[in-house]
Amino acid sequence: MTLGIEFLDNPTRILFFTGKGGVGKTSLACATAVMLADRGKRVLLVSTDPASNLDEVLETRLSGQPAPVNEISGLFAMNIDPVSAARAYRERVVGPYRGILPEETLASMEEQLSGACTVEIAAFDEFTKLLGDPVATEGFDHVIFDTAPTGHTLRLLKLPAAWTGFMAASVTGTSCLGPLSGLQTERALYEASLQALNDPARTTLVLVSRPESSALTEAERTRRELGDMGIARQILAVNGVFTARAAGDDAARALEARGLQALKQMPQGLALLPRVEIPLLPFALTGAAMLRRIFGGRLSTLEPHTALKEHFHGSLGSSLSALIDEIEGTGRGVVMTMGKGGVGKTTVAAAIATELAHRGYPVHLSTTDPAAHVAAAVDGDIPGLHVSRIDPVAELVKYSAEVLASTGAGLDEQARALLEEDLRSPCSEEIAVFRAFSRTVEEGENGFVVLDTAPTGHTLLLLDAAEAYHREVSRTLVGGLEAVRQLLPRLRDPRFTRVLLVTLPEATPVHEAARLQDDLRRAGIEPFAWIVNQSFAGSGFRDPVLSERGIRELPYLTEVREQLSRRMAVIPWMLEVPKGLVRLQEFVNQLVEKK
Repeated sequence: MTLGIEFLDNPTRILFFTGKGGVGKTSLACATAVMLADRGKRVLLVSTDPASNLDEVLETRLSGQPAPVNEISGLFAMNIDPVSAARAYRERVVGPYRGILPEETLASMEEQLSGACTVEIAAFDEFTKLLGDPVATEGFDHVIFDTAPTGHTLRLLKLPAAWTGFMAASVTGTSCLGPLSGLQTERALYEASLQALNDPARTTLVLVSRPESSALTEAERTRRELGDMGIARQILAVNGVFTARAAGDDAARALEARGLQALKQMPQGLALLPRVEIPLLPFALTGAAMLRRIFGGRLSTLEPHTALKEHFHGSLGSSLSALIDEIEGTGRGVVMTMGKGGVGKTTVAAAIATELAHRGYPVHLSTTDPAAHVAAAVDGDIPGLHVSRIDPVAELVKYSAEVLASTGAGLDEQARALLEEDLRSPCSEEIAVFRAFSRTVEEGENGFVVLDTAPTGHTLLLLDAAEAYHREVSRTLVGGLEAVRQLLPRLRDPRFTRVLLVTLPEATPVHEAARLQDDLRRAGIEPFAWIVNQSFAGSGFRDPVLSERGIRELPYLTEVREQLSRRMAVIPWMLEVPKGLVRLQEFVNQLVEKK
């Protein structure tokens, strides 16, 4: 059933916007919040994404506390800041013992609470307060959550059940997060969060997708898994539906046909959901005026900004093949694709891996992204190319078995029970994944490793946690630490690790990649190059929407080339989806030419 904006006629108090990275969750969440505020409602918009870009879309400086949004009466917004939340959580656990316990004990507790697992549970605590405690949001008519990309969201939404179950099974009073009593006091809040999520009278889940097969497949996985959790009230929002408007533009017609085919073949479970379709827009969705246009019906009234062409001179950028020429010079090492979700990291990683394999090098293509599909992107066999995925469930089983066989071998019954309990905590999965990541990087000593990394926030937590995880792995595992010890030196070595920042030629992805570059530099990691993907600039489209999009890309291409990177490859939008060996080779050799 296809809807207009009727799903907002009588909305539930809580709305979740979730989906694959890059599908437009933030834009639709913001547009919904603006519409409800314009109707006189008091609305709180919350981002749970570690890489939130609410500030840029709303053109308002935000923090961890609700702040009024510029030019929109009744709308307040906030970002759940994982780092600040972790700091406050640490002090909440350790603070009561200051002046009572010895300094050495306090230092040990703080160290135990310094890992990425603490960051996750601290952010989760902030999330559950807003979801499960009516007092925390009693001044608002609606609370809208702009959630992180799908893999993170699934983990976040499953945590209430995971942590409640973990606490119910605990008999020792400790966990990898410190004294369990600090969590036990919140049990009622966690249970209230689950009740709110599962109540269709209170909560609606909006699954956001693009009219693309991969995004719709991901949305179906999310629908099924969250449905199994009891979240029954779900709506599908298909963002970026394109209708060609210029006669004789074969590329525009192909883009329209691709979208229609994807919608026609969408999984049956999704097809049965109420659905709203939002047209592909020719402009960036930032600021109150533009956000109001999404549901306002005035989607293509802008005149092309032909004057922007005068501000761009020279070539648009090199091909991906030219970057690979430089990368292969070392004959080994690690290539990492990083950036905002949905910018094409998986495709870029698959294309680089297949090209290096074609050139005769041994290559291991892998991913740390729970929602990535590197094997599907390759869709074929090449001699010398090994494709894998770091599977959190499998890695946890392997890690737990090794810990019990080594550290647990000499323990008495009570101590072994304590260790087994610690391994059942959700944090152990993060440690297991981190260890697998370290070992995969180590393989770059003997060939090429191409890593399709998780979206920005998750990746930064993984990298920043290297030393904290080293301490945690050292505590529980006797052997296998060398890969962990060498991880940061390897990532910081520009002759060994080449970080490629992948982006789209739009404001939010470019500026988010710029922030990621700053964070990497603070960690001692210098990005090798930028790759601007899916560009409409220079493509000669006659369709007014696509032509306008191409023209509006030029300032961001200039910004990357002149301010952000010494190396830049620009990959044009392709008529055929770059999937499979033939299409990936075309993707590698594509060159955008200025028209």
